[in-house]
Amino acid sequence: MPHFKYEGKTASGALVEGTLEAKSAEELTAFLRRQRIAVTKIKKKPKGMGNIVIGSGVKNVEISRFTRQFAVMIEAGLPLVQCLDILAEQTPNKIFSKAIAKIRDSVSSGSTLASAMGKHKKIFNELYVNMVEAGEMGGALETILKRLADYREKADKLVRKVKGAMIYPIIISVVAIGMTWAMLTFIVPVFAGMFSELGAELPKPTQVVLGISAFLQKYLVHMLAGGVGFIVLFIILNKKKTTKYYIDFVMLKSPIIGNLLRKQAVSRFCRTLGTLLQSGVNLIDALNITAKTAGNLVLTKAIRKAMIAISEGETITSPLSETKVFPPMVIQMIGVGEKTGNMDEMLSKIADFYDEEVDAAVAALTSMIEPIVIVVMGAVIGSILIAMYLPMFDIIGQISA
Repeated sequence: MPHFKYEGKTASGALVEGTLEAKSAEELTAFLRRQRIAVTKIKKKPKGMGNIVIGSGVKNVEISRFTRQFAVMIEAGLPLVQCLDILAEQTPNKIFSKAIAKIRDSVSSGSTLASAMGKHKKIFNELYVNMVEAGEMGGALETILKRLADYREKADKLVRKVKGAMIYPIIISVVAIGMTWAMLTFIVPVFAGMFSELGAELPKPTQVVLGISAFLQKYLVHMLAGGVGFIVLFIILNKKKTTKYYIDFVMLKSPIIGNLLRKQAVSRFCRTLGTLLQSGVNLIDALNITAKTAGNLVLTKAIRKAMIAISEGETITSPLSETKVFPPMVIQMIGVGEKTGNMDEMLSKIADFYDEEVDAAVAALTSMIEPIVIVVMGAVIGSILIAMYLPMFDIIGQISA
């Protein structure tokens, strides 16, 4: 349905404006009249290429900031619609601002906040919507929003740390590869032309380097096309559940980054499940939401097994231990929490512990990869230089003799 932008006045004379979906301007006008809003202006929003957005168009940090500000306003006693109106006006991201305005309009029309947010699935995931719903039903929306803000801020911080650990080694590797490619493509051919004029037999290392240089010059376009094709294929396979499971499995088992990803997965699982349980969501529903937001299909499969086991009267620990993702200590602590009825507190403690473990793993990964890349880069460039100077040493030796 098309979108219409409207302006009007309420029964008290207050000016209101917003954007709503409707089949026609007449239908929207009739709807607003039922809400006791006198329409002064209504205009259909044009469709255009500028409306095309990749993903949600909203960053995680913006959602976290919105949640924190929303919680503070609700706690201060501001009406729900007024909070949303203020947040819609002060949000710099136009896409997010429009989404908040639509949520405000839905709430002012009688919809629940959770239901209104559920219409924007690209921005507010199932975890977010279910926690808001639990807060509305329990009459503790401000508490739930504060808890949700804490959860999102800690989760965002964890993701930033992992990305930061990966970006630095990638930059060093790209620089090293770029320097090696520049030497083989631009510098080595100069030496090759000089050696061909001499007509002397070249040492084996020099022949190897010259061969690699000639290969790169001849097949560089093919190699770039192959690299782009590999990346595209990886993205496609990573979107399919059948192949993504095996990709996630291999990543968790990889020798260098697997340990970091495993700790991140454990922290995210415990933080999500613990937050949902603290918010009053029952265990089965909490596990279902956690499975959908786990971000790793190996973990998702384990959580699904845990749901089945619990529904059959078993404990949560057995299916989780079968994944080999969770360390024995985590399994035992979850088991103790399940028996004592304090699983939410136990999960929160585990998440805090593994947040610190991720910090240590990030520092260890960075300190390990950096010298390795530098040593490899130095060895490659040094080998190229030595191979280029070997014929000169031979020529100088012949002249001296």
